[in-house]
Amino acid sequence: MNPAAVIFDLDGVLLDSEPRWNEAKEALVRETGGSWRDDAPRVMMGMSSLEWSRYLHDELGVPMEPDAISRDVVRRMRDGYRRELPLLPGAREAVESVRKRWPLGLASSSNREIIDLVLELSGFGAAFRVAISSEEVARGKPAPDVYLETASRLGVDPTGCVAIEDSSNGMRSAAAAGMTLIAVPNPHYPPSEDALALAAATVEVVGHVTPGVVESLPEPRPVGARVGG
Repeated sequence: MNPAAVIFDLDGVLLDSEPRWNEAKEALVRETGGSWRDDAPRVMMGMSSLEWSRYLHDELGVPMEPDAISRDVVRRMRDGYRRELPLLPGAREAVESVRKRWPLGLASSSNREIIDLVLELSGFGAAFRVAISSEEVARGKPAPDVYLETASRLGVDPTGCVAIEDSSNGMRSAAAAGMTLIAVPNPHYPPSEDALALAAATVEVVGHVTPGVVESLPEPRPVGARVGG
């Protein structure tokens, strides 16, 4: 396959950040007298900041307005990233090798402020032609909105794009946008089998995403292939 563009997710694909997001949210819930639930991390995966801040308010009982909730969690994340950016092994190599062949986009559920900070701290700013936050579209993942908007800003047909995702909702989002999917299953929150079945290929770590792997993706998209053991 020779795609028009390759679009990466951020959290769980390039950054080992899902546990940090959940630690920040849980800390806020407990500090403000709310009720944290064990299933909250899975429920919130893929939600935009507008969605998860409402969830913390409405469902977990945080006695703050949603915009204040979002600002508090972002502050905690920002401070943590400035101390240490949790880039996943192979993330830099994957981005640098793939960008030499195709335009790159970033389609993330993170807040815009966090995306911009990560691009600055990682030095990836020049690598990604377009970076879109789910807070900038109508619906978060699993809706396709953030992927469709990223393709639109890149000026390409979404069905000609390859998406790299780690979570069930992210995989469903990319597939709903009509993109060919490479799955990098999140070890902290493993995706469901039905979500994995949407992928044209599965790799164990993002460092296995190379131009050769992208070129080897078949068209039309089958399911369940595994590469890069």
